Amino acid sequence: MNKLTRKTLYNYLSLIYKKHNSRELNKLCTEIKKIFPLNSKTKKNILWDEKDCFLITYADSIKKPQENNFSTLRLFLNKYCKDFSYIHVLPFYPYSSDDGFAVIDYEKIQSDHGNWKDFCKLSKNFKIMTDLVINHCSSKNQLFQNFLNRLDPGSEFFISSTKNFNNFSKVVRPRSSKLSKKVKIFGKDHFVWCTFSHDQVDFNFKNPDVLLYFLKIIKFYIDKGTKALRLDAVAFLWKEVGTKCINLPETHLIIRLIRLLVESYSEGTLIITETNIPNHENLSYFGNNNEAHCIYNFSLAPLVIHALISENSTFLKQWSRSMPPAQFGNSYLNFLSTHDGIGMRPLEGILPDDEINKFINTLQTSGALLTYRVSQKKKTVYEVNTTLLDALKETYKGKDNYRIKRFILAHEMLFAMEGMPAVYIQNLVGAVNDFKKFKNTNANRSVNRTNWNYIKLCNLIEKSSSINNKIYSSIIKLIKLRIKQPAFHPNATQFTLQLQSYLFGVWRQSIDRSQSIFCISNLSKQSKSVSLLDINLISTDKWHDILTKKDIKDLSGNMILSPYQTVWLTNKNYE
Repeated sequence: MNKLTRKTLYNYLSLIYKKHNSRELNKLCTEIKKIFPLNSKTKKNILWDEKDCFLITYADSIKKPQENNFSTLRLFLNKYCKDFSYIHVLPFYPYSSDDGFAVIDYEKIQSDHGNWKDFCKLSKNFKIMTDLVINHCSSKNQLFQNFLNRLDPGSEFFISSTKNFNNFSKVVRPRSSKLSKKVKIFGKDHFVWCTFSHDQVDFNFKNPDVLLYFLKIIKFYIDKGTKALRLDAVAFLWKEVGTKCINLPETHLIIRLIRLLVESYSEGTLIITETNIPNHENLSYFGNNNEAHCIYNFSLAPLVIHALISENSTFLKQWSRSMPPAQFGNSYLNFLSTHDGIGMRPLEGILPDDEINKFINTLQTSGALLTYRVSQKKKTVYEVNTTLLDALKETYKGKDNYRIKRFILAHEMLFAMEGMPAVYIQNLVGAVNDFKKFKNTNANRSVNRTNWNYIKLCNLIEKSSSINNKIYSSIIKLIKLRIKQPAFHPNATQFTLQLQSYLFGVWRQSIDRSQSIFCISNLSKQSKSVSLLDINLISTDKWHDILTKKDIKDLSGNMILSPYQTVWLTNKNYE
């Protein structure tokens, strides 16, 4: 890493806070130095390898009566999830809405989850990713209450105006609610900025005290054992009149500064940006290997799902070929679904509009709900809300009996791709759409946020005849195989194969070039023949399918792939 000197810090601050004079900037440098001593530790050479895999879960995704949720989660993880290295525990702070993303207190743990001692116990066996909900907080947060009463801290922490913000026509938002929320300050009407909902009020990062506040929170989380920080909705951080108020230069500078400070303080702690935006915009959050260590690879999930239900890999292949290899020190974070829906914005410029509409209509037929946004008076689908298992219920050709095969195939593709894989807890245990929870909350995203009873879930996982057992066992088996293959290092070479539209394949090669793996999937419900000559396997090597444990004897022949079958052909057997 670059040495983090006071001069470097001053230069960053002068670019972010252009209207501040040198005295103010020097004072800010001193305040930051009190939080993060500028000791410039050496950057860890190995941040990740093929053994790294994320599990995404809420603290209360699995519950047990008379036991705090962290204790129950720890019990489940230690029993069923030992092959995961990172656990992303979604916001566990006191909150008022949005399942944790409207934070009331950043330094407390919601009482039914447990306390910081329970968190520390969780972090003994796993590396924990913690959410930094940095763009906004709950309207019930004391900082916002202080703002309304002109008290500190908080009196200048939020964006306010005596005029309505709703005429900001260029502002890009993921919601259809009004941008402005009317509040009373000493009996007079004011408006505050709300990108997401009126219970989630945006911070004003033009005030350096807001930056200082969050730097203290970052250090607090790291000191509690956090090994990865997820910067939630960070693309919206900086607002400027006359712009789209997304992806602004100051936002990128703040991320760079956070990375420098974190690297100087905590060796190996990752900065991960969550930016559910079009693909080319998302890629910008790598910076020049000086912003996020990892970015959420938002386009992968809808493209894999689309390829499977359309039985056509054309758009997935085009996108895959266009993706730049991540530099060392950067990695993609790959996933098939998360606690949120399947984002549609990451398909912009990749799928044509008529294909997106056909895709959405098929998902709706399978039981998906739709969430909309309004931009420049145009209403569009922002995300599709469904579990992955239900998303793969039907294809363009209608219903069939291949849903589970498609589901497992999707994970075989996920684990083969360049980057680090992340598995959502609901996918690991084979959840279907939770319409009962949706009816209780009236929130579309609830269909993919089931709260499981611990005993019931354990019984389902261990019942050999259950769908849950088949799915759980298949995913864990894939992870156990994946972590043994150097060619699946997150930064190992990837090349997208030129195959027929009903196939998808990538070639991966380990960093030391000792192992190659050809990962080829049949996306159709018919058996397909693949010419091994077309794949061009090196004839002097012995080839073996990791998944079926069969040797490939005739390199000039054809290989038959059954419906929705994947092969991982390797020249080095590390089973």
